[in-house]
Amino acid sequence: QVQLVESGGGLVQAGGSLRLSCAASGRTFSSYHMGWFRQAPGKEREFVAGISSSGGSTYYADSMKGRFTISRDNAENTVYLLMNSLKPEDTAIYCCAATRRWASARPADFGSWGQGTQVTVSS
Repeated sequence: QVQLVESGGGLVQAGGSLRLSCAASGRTFSSYHMGWFRQAPGKEREFVAGISSSGGSTYYADSMKGRFTISRDNAENTVYLLMNSLKPEDTAIYCCAATRRWASARPADFGSWGQGTQVTVSS
């Protein structure tokens, strides 16, 4: 229902930082709760962070809490994921996703997905 395009991925050394962006189409962006997910080779897709439609509430997986920050700018139809203190185990394809109703942090609860952007953290 909403088109999402991620950008900002790349190669970074362990301990470094990276900011991902997710640009959404249309004026209905502010109606969606947004999430970031990641998937590494051989592993299932996992929840990284989420943010409410207004930006008033944020949610993080335990392993990301304190290192990653999700934010949004509804005027610019964009969601961000700031990743600090990156570790090699953070290497994955990162995707943003949208949902009208927040049910859980499971990928199946999000109906719209971006194409993903690769993040590679070297040791």
